[in-house]
Amino acid sequence: MLTRKHSIEGKAPFVDSVDVLESLDLEAAIRMAMVAGDIILILDDTGKILDASANPDEFPGYAGWIGQTWVDTVTAESRPKVMEMLAGARKHQTQHWRQVNHIGEEGDTPVKYVIVPTGTDGRHIAFGRDLRETAAVQQRLLQAQQSLERDYTRMRRLEARYRMLFDLSSEAIIVAATDGFRIREANPAAYQLLGAQPGTLENAKLIAQFDRGSREALITYFGSALTSGGTAPFTARLRDGGESVSLEAVGFREQGEQFLMLHFGTAGARAATGTSVALDVIETMPDAFVLVDDSRAIVAANIAFVELVGAASVQQVTGRLLDDYVGRPGIDLDLVDGQLAKHGSARNVSTVIGASELFAGEPVELSAVRTTGPNAHTGYVIRPIGRRLRDIQPVLQDRPRSVEQLTELVGRMSLKDIVRESTDLIERLCIEAALTYTSDNRASAAEILGLSRQSLYSKLHRYSLGNLQGEPD
Repeated sequence: MLTRKHSIEGKAPFVDSVDVLESLDLEAAIRMAMVAGDIILILDDTGKILDASANPDEFPGYAGWIGQTWVDTVTAESRPKVMEMLAGARKHQTQHWRQVNHIGEEGDTPVKYVIVPTGTDGRHIAFGRDLRETAAVQQRLLQAQQSLERDYTRMRRLEARYRMLFDLSSEAIIVAATDGFRIREANPAAYQLLGAQPGTLENAKLIAQFDRGSREALITYFGSALTSGGTAPFTARLRDGGESVSLEAVGFREQGEQFLMLHFGTAGARAATGTSVALDVIETMPDAFVLVDDSRAIVAANIAFVELVGAASVQQVTGRLLDDYVGRPGIDLDLVDGQLAKHGSARNVSTVIGASELFAGEPVELSAVRTTGPNAHTGYVIRPIGRRLRDIQPVLQDRPRSVEQLTELVGRMSLKDIVRESTDLIERLCIEAALTYTSDNRASAAEILGLSRQSLYSKLHRYSLGNLQGEPD
């Protein structure tokens, strides 16, 4: 927001400016006026534009304003501001910067102005500064803030769901830090299993909850759980002659610390309950999941996948080929199959869903894993990334900057698109080389490239090269 600090009010005058300013000639005064703003308007006392100075690349229609009334060149909501500034200039009041929007063929142009009277002849000079770059930065900042707020809300919802699942689970679950094996969290089922009073297990020693005869073997089991991907269930007896329980430990890291998550229960009950919970999670997870056989025919899918492909029900997609919905024919899924055959899994592969001759498809990201054995199946997790791309989309589209990046496009883009990107890369490299060779002299660079200066400026804008804010030498 513009405040009084942008005006001359309250600023100390020059100590001795008479000798310097009285010696200024007309040419020096004109240069000072042109340097003071991106656009300068010479106005009479009625607000009519007598003359103007600006960069024609930045303000292509400013020459047509000469002879018009200033208020006729701005939008309706900016006209009261213009009239207030003119009224203040007639009364020789202290002026403050005010933002107005000029009407243009490509949209409104925001400019902040201040008016300075030239003397007793009733003429005024309006100094303007272009706010389009500031507005673009503010827009990107707003988009980033909105994206962060959406992600924060999503994380809060996920945390609430996790807390609800943790507290309402019929299984006893304990989370313990490996440093001293202190309990960090325990759900109500764990309190009931260990016979503890509410709130007494936090920061208590985990090993102390078991019988002395089981503690040494239990510490060894915890060490194996931390160093290996998975361990078999372990049977231990609770303290004070308690019952024998079956537990399974899983190690994980969080913020640089190691933790253990313990699931309690009998082996048979855990296997059945674990399978049921896994199926429920897959069915309700926000990301699309689909299971296919070795011919890529869909065997099972969750609701998120059905909604993503626009089907009416799971039965409608069952038996159909995954190729009918995901990827470009003969390209994406074949590449994923190659990765699965080589590594057994594929991660974060960019592709599209719903592509057709008239529609390029919605961008998605998929990960896949294939089971081993004669009856192999493949599971795909598909995540839409269109919102993410829109949130972080820069003002200028990123283009390949090297041959290595171009070769990485094979399989992700058609040959026609890759050839177009190659042409852009070569053109950009040639312009960069010409600017380097001429020490950033754009006139010389345009000459050795065989381009007009206007064509070179257009390409500089396109590729975001050089300092484009000021008039080139």
